[in-house]
Amino acid sequence: MKYIKLFLALLVVSSTVYAQENLGYQKPSNEILDLVDVQLAPFVRADKNADNLIFFYRNPYKSIAELSEKEMRLAGLRINPKTNISSRANYFNNIKIKTPKDKDAKQVLGLSSNMRITNARWSPDQKKIAFTNTVETGVELWVLDVAKNEAKKITDAKVNSNMGAPFKWFMDSSSILVKFIPNNRKSLVNKEEAIPTGPTITISEGTKAQNRTYQDLLKNPNDEYNFEQLSLSEIKKVPLDGTIENWASSAMYSSFSFSPNGAYVIVTEIKKPFSYLVPYRRFPQETKIYDNSGKVIKTINQVPLTEVLPKGFMSTRTGKRNISWRVDKPAVLYWFEALDKGDPEVKVDFRDEVFQLKAPFNEAPQSILKTKNRVWQINWTNNSEYAIAYDYWWNTRNTKTYVFNPSKPKSESKIISDRNYQDRYSDPGDPIRTINDYGLSVIDIKNDQMHLIGDGFTKDGQFPFIDNLELKTNKTTRVYQSEYTDKVENIYSAIDLEKGKFLVRIESPNEYPNYYVRNIKKNTVDQITSFENPFKGLQNVSKELIKYKRNDGLELSGTLYLPPGYDKEKKEKLPMILWAYPVEYKDKNSASQSTSNPNEFTYPFWGSMIYWITKGYAVLDDASFPIVGEDNKEPNDSFRDQLVANGKAAIDAIDQLGYIDRERVAVGGHSYGAFMTANLLSHSNLFAAGIARSGAYNRTLTPFGFQSEERNYWEAPEIYYNMSPFMHADKMKTPLLLIHGEADNNSGTYPMQSERYFNALKGLGATTRLVILPKESHGYRAKESILHVLWEQDQWLEKHVKNKKNKQPEGTH
Repeated sequence: MKYIKLFLALLVVSSTVYAQENLGYQKPSNEILDLVDVQLAPFVRADKNADNLIFFYRNPYKSIAELSEKEMRLAGLRINPKTNISSRANYFNNIKIKTPKDKDAKQVLGLSSNMRITNARWSPDQKKIAFTNTVETGVELWVLDVAKNEAKKITDAKVNSNMGAPFKWFMDSSSILVKFIPNNRKSLVNKEEAIPTGPTITISEGTKAQNRTYQDLLKNPNDEYNFEQLSLSEIKKVPLDGTIENWASSAMYSSFSFSPNGAYVIVTEIKKPFSYLVPYRRFPQETKIYDNSGKVIKTINQVPLTEVLPKGFMSTRTGKRNISWRVDKPAVLYWFEALDKGDPEVKVDFRDEVFQLKAPFNEAPQSILKTKNRVWQINWTNNSEYAIAYDYWWNTRNTKTYVFNPSKPKSESKIISDRNYQDRYSDPGDPIRTINDYGLSVIDIKNDQMHLIGDGFTKDGQFPFIDNLELKTNKTTRVYQSEYTDKVENIYSAIDLEKGKFLVRIESPNEYPNYYVRNIKKNTVDQITSFENPFKGLQNVSKELIKYKRNDGLELSGTLYLPPGYDKEKKEKLPMILWAYPVEYKDKNSASQSTSNPNEFTYPFWGSMIYWITKGYAVLDDASFPIVGEDNKEPNDSFRDQLVANGKAAIDAIDQLGYIDRERVAVGGHSYGAFMTANLLSHSNLFAAGIARSGAYNRTLTPFGFQSEERNYWEAPEIYYNMSPFMHADKMKTPLLLIHGEADNNSGTYPMQSERYFNALKGLGATTRLVILPKESHGYRAKESILHVLWEQDQWLEKHVKNKKNKQPEGTH
C-alpha cells in the first residue's frame, strides 16, 4: 500500500503552482551555433543502374511560423486543413541530377525558388519521377523527366495528401492515378467556435479493450465530421499531358495499388463507425478490386472496427490482413491470416497462414505457407519456384526465414535462418534485389543461388559483406568483405551483380559520407559524389569505441568523444556528458553486442550532445544501457538496479582512463532515455545533473503497457510503481532539466507527464527547470526551438556540471 499512499500524496503536490519565466527564443554559444546552422548535403536516390543520381536538397529545420500553421489532430493524423497534407511533412526545396561522368550536378529546370517537395516516386520505367509540391493553397502534382532534366506541374493544387500515398503510377509510365479533393467536400467545423449539441459519450459493454495511450484520437462528433471531410477523395487518372479523367467517386480512400501488369487496382476505403479509442488504421475498412478503367470487379475484404484485440504485443485481428500484390506475377493477390485467433496465448503449431488468389479472382484462395511465428513480410523473386518469407515473435525475440515454392502450394517450406533478431552478430543480411519486367523490385535468384548484403557487425568491429547462398543446400560463401579498419563502407545495392558492380557509401570520422561504385571482381572503387564536410569544427576530435563490463560481467560499450587537441598523456580532468537509451533483451549474449562504429562520420544533429566537445566536455554517446531478463524473468523486474549498474560501469570505465572528473558527470536522454535519466537521478548519486527530453515519468498514466512492458498496471502494480520517477520524486536530490514539446504525439509521452513531474519535484524542493516548446511534437523541428533547446542545455550544463560547486558522495539512495 505504500506506493498507493505516496501516489495519492503526490497528486496533491501536483496541483502546486510554479513560477514562470518570460523568455524569448535564445541561441547557443558560437561554438555550438557554428555546427548547427549549416547546409547539409543532399539526399541521394539512384536509378537501378546508378546511371542517374538524383540529389534532393532540403532545409535542415522548419521555422516556428511553419509549425504554427493551422493543424487538425484527428484519428492519429496531423493535417493542415488548408493545404491537405500532413502538417508535419518533411520537404525538399530543390532537385539536381548528376551522372557518374558529370563533374557537378545539374540544376533541374522548371522548379521555382520556393518548392516544398515530397512523395517522390520513380516511374516503373525509371525515366521519370513524380512528386508533390505544397503551395499556400494546397498540393500540386509534378513530374520530372530525367533525360530532359526538366520538371513541370501537371495538376493544380487539388491533390488530397491527408492519408496514405496520394498517387500511384500506371504501369506503362504514361499516366498517374491521383487522389483529389472532391468538389462536394463540405466546409469544416471550427471546433473552437462550434456550439455543442450534446455531451460526448463512449461505451464499454464488458469486453476488454486494453489499448495503449494513443494520442490525436477523435474526441467528439465535430472531430468525426472533420475527419470524414478531410479523408474524402475522388480518384482520377492523370495522363502526363495534364488532362484529368474520372476514375472512382468520392470515398475515404486510405490506400491503392496496381497489379504488376497494370490491369487491376486494389483500393481500401475507411468506413464508419469511427472510434474514440483507436486511430484510423483500426477503423472499419473495405478493400475492393477494380480494373484499370475504374470498374469495381469484386469486394475482397471487409474489416470491422477493431477496438478490441487479445492481450499482448503479438496479438492481431482475425481475417485477411496485409493484402498485397505478388510483384513477380501479372495479377495475383496474397494476404496473411491468423491461425491462433490472433491471440498469442493460444497454443498452436503454426501462428499464421499465407494465401494467394489469382485473377480473375473467382476461385477459392490457395494456401501457400504456414509460419510458426507471426509472419510480417514476404519477398518475391525473379524465379517462380522461390519466395522468401520472414516471421517473428517478440516475446522470445525469435525470427525465422523461410524458403518456399509458391507455384506448388502443397510443397514443404524450408527454414534457412532461425535466430534471435537482437543478435546482430549473426544477422545473415538482406537479399540483393533486381528490377523485373514489371519495373518492380524482386530478389535476384540465379542457378538456385541468391546474394546477401550484411552490415557485418562482429566482436572485432564492423565489416560489411556480400555472401552467396545456395538455396538447395543452405551453404553460404563469402564473396566480398570490406577490409577497412579506419573507415566504414556501407554496401547499398547491386548495380550489376554479374559484373560485380555495387553502389557503396564510404565515410570516416573526418571524411563526409560519399558514394562510390565498387567492382568486387576488379577490386576498383570509383567515386561518384564529392560532398564536402559541413562540420569542420569537429574534424580533430578524438573518437573511440570504449568497451567495459558491468558488475555482473555483462560487456558494455559506448563511443567516447574528447575535445579537439585533448592531451591524453596529461589527462586533464574533464566534465562528461553520458547520453543513452535503455533497450530490453532476453539474453545477455545479445545485450553485450556492440553495433557502434567509431569509424563512422561524426555527424551531429539537433538532439546530439556531440556539440559540447567544442566546449571542453567529454561525451560518452550511445552508451550501452541493456535491461536483461533471463531465467523466466522479465527485463523490467530489475529495471532500476540494472540502470544504476549500467551508469556506474560507464563512469568507472572512463574514470579509470583518467580523462574525467567523476564528480562532474551529467546524464541525459530523449523519450525513454528521459525516463531512464529521471530514474538514475532518483536512485543513485552518480551524476551532477540530468537532462530529460520528452519523457514519461508516471507509468500509471500508461496502464496497459509501455515500451517493452506487456503487463498491465493491475497485473504488476509494483513494477509500475518502482519504475515511475514520479512515485520517487521525494528522492530527487540532483538538478534536472525537463524539456517537452507541447504537441507531443508519441504514445504515452503526453506533455502532462513533464508538467506533473515538475510540479511534484518543485513541491518537494528539488532543483529543476521545465521548458515547454510551443508547437513541437515528440521530436523537435523548428529552428527557433532547436537553438533554444541547445541554449537551455548549455546553460544547465555550465551551471550544474562544469562549474558545479557542491560535491555529493557517490552511492545510491
